[in-house]
Amino acid sequence: MTKIKMCGLSRTEDIQAANAIKPDYIGFVFAEISKRRVSALEASKLKSKLDPEIKAVGVFLDDKLDFVASMLNLGIVDVVQLHGSEDEEYIEKVRKITNKPIIKAFIIRSQEDVERAEKSTADYILLDGGKGEGRAFDWSLLKAIKRPYFLAGGLNPDNVGDAVKALKPYAVDVSTGIETDGVKDREKMTAFAGAVREEG
Repeated sequence: MTKIKMCGLSRTEDIQAANAIKPDYIGFVFAEISKRRVSALEASKLKSKLDPEIKAVGVFLDDKLDFVASMLNLGIVDVVQLHGSEDEEYIEKVRKITNKPIIKAFIIRSQEDVERAEKSTADYILLDGGKGEGRAFDWSLLKAIKRPYFLAGGLNPDNVGDAVKALKPYAVDVSTGIETDGVKDREKMTAFAGAVREEG
């Protein structure tokens, strides 16, 4: 069964919807450039309301190691997602100080990008068309990929079933595709999860 990650949750209503829908992961975005950014305090309050069976992922963009480590070690997030230019040395340092799962995001524009992603020492790789703009990429580039991955970029309730059927990714990741006017939409969240689960 393909796992579901709903990213960019920032309101109590988003958490309530997630608790009802039960995705495998939700994401808190800490990147300052994001309109979905939450502070550490906001994330902590939201996490306290989250069903403990749902893993909270912290999305970081070239952040200082001590901030990333504090979010993990305080239990505000369970998994770290690195969405910037973090290298293998950075990944190794995060692993040493937190011992929590690491997802490394890669923007895919060519076969070389896929090959680079496959070599990552992160626990999981996330393949995206951009940095949270909901931009799709050419899925045919993934035909030869050997390791499990999170598929992101341009997914929505209308196309995610096709993506799961064609690619069988480890997980699908959505943010923009479950929003209306920049705000998470419970109906779209429900429809997205239903489409993924229908295809398995």
